[in-house]
Amino acid sequence: MALSVFDLYSIGIGPSSSHTVGPMRAARIFAEGLVADGELPRVTRVKAELFGSLGATGHGHGSVKAVILGLEGDDPATTDTSTYDDRVAAILDRQELDLAGRRRIRFVDDDVVMHRRQSLPAHPNGMIFTAYDDTGSELRARTYYSVGGGFVVDEAQAGADRVVADETALPYPFGTGGELLAICEREDMSVSDVMLANELTWRGEAEIRARLLEIWQVMVTCVDEGCRQEGVLPGGLKVPRRAPELYAKLCRTGSDDPLDVIDWVNLFALAVNEQNASGGRIVTAPTNGAAGIVPAVLHYWVRFAAKGRTPEQIDDGIVRFLLTGSAIGILAKMNASISGAEVGCQGEVGSACAMAAGALAEVLGGTPQQVENAAEIGIEHNLGLTCDPVGGLVQIPCIERNAIASVKAINAARLAIHGTGSHKVSLDKALKTMRETGRDMKTKYKETSRGGLAVNVIEC
Repeated sequence: MALSVFDLYSIGIGPSSSHTVGPMRAARIFAEGLVADGELPRVTRVKAELFGSLGATGHGHGSVKAVILGLEGDDPATTDTSTYDDRVAAILDRQELDLAGRRRIRFVDDDVVMHRRQSLPAHPNGMIFTAYDDTGSELRARTYYSVGGGFVVDEAQAGADRVVADETALPYPFGTGGELLAICEREDMSVSDVMLANELTWRGEAEIRARLLEIWQVMVTCVDEGCRQEGVLPGGLKVPRRAPELYAKLCRTGSDDPLDVIDWVNLFALAVNEQNASGGRIVTAPTNGAAGIVPAVLHYWVRFAAKGRTPEQIDDGIVRFLLTGSAIGILAKMNASISGAEVGCQGEVGSACAMAAGALAEVLGGTPQQVENAAEIGIEHNLGLTCDPVGGLVQIPCIERNAIASVKAINAARLAIHGTGSHKVSLDKALKTMRETGRDMKTKYKETSRGGLAVNVIEC
């Protein structure tokens, strides 16, 4: 399979790529299929069933709302987050839904069924959509899996690890870190050079650059809004937003603290993840639960490490950063997983930490070997990390976890830059370990809110 940088970074909404973005995309795909097959005029009812982790924590992650608006034809990248909740409330109040935005059908709460204790075979995040005619006869039924990072696959694709049905021939295909390093050495290319050359298979360089800078601007806007929005996060835990107060403190003059930079990195991550937790517009990088790490580290580079560079040079660095990070994310997706429901938070925060660490190492002038080393450090020191969101919400421990991992990514990059790139544990071995650890991990520690902090912290 061929994966694009834009498969790893996509503009979407919070709070979860697996539970919000994926279900919305799946519902939209199903609705569009009814249009394409000519069945839409006959549909009078649609039923959506969510299984496994989706069924267990879907309410807290906004899965029901995402399914409803996806059936109406909404896309995570463009849906209006300011009217999101009001639209869903209006649909449920009038008990009618505009299927694919074209046909109004009856729709009630019971048309979305949450199977809390039942899973489908291919992946913990499974969904079944069924359309019926006015006699109750089935017109169309499809099974989809939300396999992490907003990726959606159906039963026709080869299992949960098949993330994109794209057999495009790339000039520099790689499936392991070892293969990527071999290409870099043979062709005298950086990691970002390899990713750019492969990306040119799908689109021109000007478009690639423009789209990556657009993604960066979404990240910037997300941080800016997160620093302004005050109050309490939705969902019942009454978690207060911390980014605005921290931002105000950091903007005051007179601080001689040499570690202020860490506070700024914490701020960037908190701002993004508080926006994500409130259902705001974010960039999936590579998931929503870990969406603050890549932006926080890239903000760090732009604000603190890129001083003296021209605006064009900074833009060049941003593009290289995102390209390098995506190469590492592709390796994590192909050889382990970025799904918390599949391997725990090591697959989300661990993968994002590795992406940010490797990307930072490159824009700091690191060799491909140092980039790979930085990414390996990022993964290695997140191995075994469980996914145990309190109340099924992407808030505790997820928000702080992004801040900690952002600082960890910077440290990983600096460790690698001060080394030769030679190290005992390869990125490939670390990813293999992550996959095996996730396979051995009990289900209750993988996004179901049945273990860890989720059962030891009293919800209030």
